[in-house]
Amino acid sequence: MPGKKKILIVEDDQFLHKILVMKVKAEGIEPISAYDGESALKKVKEMPDLILLDLILPQMSGFEFLGEIRMDSSQFKNIPVIVLSNLGQDEDIERAKSLGAQDYLIKANFSIDEVIKKAKEWLVRKK
Repeated sequence: MPGKKKILIVEDDQFLHKILVMKVKAEGIEPISAYDGESALKKVKEMPDLILLDLILPQMSGFEFLGEIRMDSSQFKNIPVIVLSNLGQDEDIERAKSLGAQDYLIKANFSIDEVIKKAKEWLVRKK
């Protein structure tokens, strides 16, 4: 069996982060945790198969993080990113997608289980 799939969870809300980690583990996926954009840049070196990204983060925003990992020279530019944010304005969604996010989920509109289901769909697509 190939190695376990890994998801980098970039979320500064401790409670939501903990639930996401538990749900990901329950699916047999290895979680990698980051609570801000700067630590996410360090953790992305572990080459996750997917990134779940909040946009409003301490130190470095999710937008800045996306910009960094999507640069042409970046070895991380092909890792799928699902934005999970409270920002629901069209311009925020467009900005995230123009920076290379594959999907954009507004927290209030999705249950944790739906988020995990969506993440698993992207993991299957990535094979």
